[in-house]
Amino acid sequence: MTHILVVTLAGIISLFLSLYIRVKAKDAPGVKPYILVTILSSIFTFAYAFELASSTLKEMKFWLGVEYLAMPFIPVFVLFMCMEYVGRKIKTWNYAIFIIPITTIFMMQTNDLHHLYYKSMKINRDGPFPLLELEWGPWFNVHAIFLFLCLTISVFLLLKEYRKSLFLFRMQTLLMVAGFITPIIANYFYLNDWSEGIDLGPISLSIAFTFHGIALISLQMFNVAPIARDSVFESMKEGVLVLNQNKVIVDYNKAALIVIPTLSSHHIGKAIAEVLDENPKLKERLDEEIESDYTSLLDEQVIHFRINFTEVMNKSGLQVGKIITFINVTEKVQMEEKLKQLASIDGLTQVLNRTFFMNKTEVVFDDISIDGGSISIVMFDIDHFKRVNDTYGHEAGDIILTRITSIVKEKLRFEDYMGRYGGEEFIICMPDTSLMEAANRANIIRQAVAESLVVFNKEEIEVTSSFGISHALLEVGEDRYSIQQLIREADQALYAAKNKGRNCVALYNADELLLQI
Repeated sequence: MTHILVVTLAGIISLFLSLYIRVKAKDAPGVKPYILVTILSSIFTFAYAFELASSTLKEMKFWLGVEYLAMPFIPVFVLFMCMEYVGRKIKTWNYAIFIIPITTIFMMQTNDLHHLYYKSMKINRDGPFPLLELEWGPWFNVHAIFLFLCLTISVFLLLKEYRKSLFLFRMQTLLMVAGFITPIIANYFYLNDWSEGIDLGPISLSIAFTFHGIALISLQMFNVAPIARDSVFESMKEGVLVLNQNKVIVDYNKAALIVIPTLSSHHIGKAIAEVLDENPKLKERLDEEIESDYTSLLDEQVIHFRINFTEVMNKSGLQVGKIITFINVTEKVQMEEKLKQLASIDGLTQVLNRTFFMNKTEVVFDDISIDGGSISIVMFDIDHFKRVNDTYGHEAGDIILTRITSIVKEKLRFEDYMGRYGGEEFIICMPDTSLMEAANRANIIRQAVAESLVVFNKEEIEVTSSFGISHALLEVGEDRYSIQQLIREADQALYAAKNKGRNCVALYNADELLLQI
């Protein structure tokens, strides 16, 4: 009677779990095969309970036939459940596996015709209650091997997932593995006739599903299955790195490989500092645990990241880990740089606009004032530009402006920069440049402009330019000059150059007022 109660309990547990999971997590990965497994297991165990309660061979054979309508499919759906649980897609050809259980059912139901499944059946009444004594045939061995193979593959899939899983997933995996190993051991005892004729399979299922019940109820097995983790965690655009309280790597997603290309599953369980030995910059950022920006080089492309830190707390409010998120902000940074460029660049000539030129030059001037040094300001404009516009039109004028700025930029040094001061007037800043050096550079530019021809509507337009230069030699901490003063002096020198006939360079000198070259 005890055996019947235990088997019946197994059936009740199976049925309860199928109903529970149907309500609580019907759409979770692996649930559908799991529901089928539990329903088939309940049919199998209830039928076996009736078999144990039977007293005639005819009754026992009938209930044995009912058992075999469900039992052959159990290992298949167990395997499918594990495949879905770990994120493996069930492909069409996988369903060919049903050939074995279908053949088993056929062999069992037609056994009286060929005796390939059971060679003989009889009742053994030597024990406390009658038991069906079976002599196995060749196809029974095929079925037994198939059952062990399905369960073994299922356990292998779960253990493979174990190494790369978080603690919660590992607990789930261990409980599931324990549940599947129990029937393997039980059937091994039964097949070796160590169980006194009692089929331990249904009884072992009650133990297996007890493990699963713990995982389902306490750990929410299917609600937080690895596949759910994969579908969310791995699909995130942000790189995610999970550390425990000792800064040991617990988990990461594929997007994190963009930031840390050397990261692999072998690094799970290792300290992050050890993994980042060859990347001291990132190591320092992660040690600081302060939200910051990080730049990485990937395939010769600069990638910008925003590093965020989120503490992981347990129910007691204690920190048990940290989630590090790497947000790709490359597009944002590039957009900001583009907007900054648009705000600082003259749309037509593609040189600095007046506002940005002044701001930049003030910074440069202040640095020179602090440390000491020289600076030259060159102002120039295009001679008789109004006449060009009046004669050829503003389109021709725009072409000339772009052509001249292109010539000037080619003649400047790396440290020099220019801006459009207004209309046809331009300004150049030459840091660490003496007055004569600036004059020689300006004269080179003037000659290049004069030698150039601008073609518009098949007409050649000759263009010349006039230059005015101011200069300051600053001692350390000297404040008697200002950038506005230098610009005014350069403008005065430019005015003098125009009065001298244009197409020349004039230098500002406080003593002699103006010198022309």
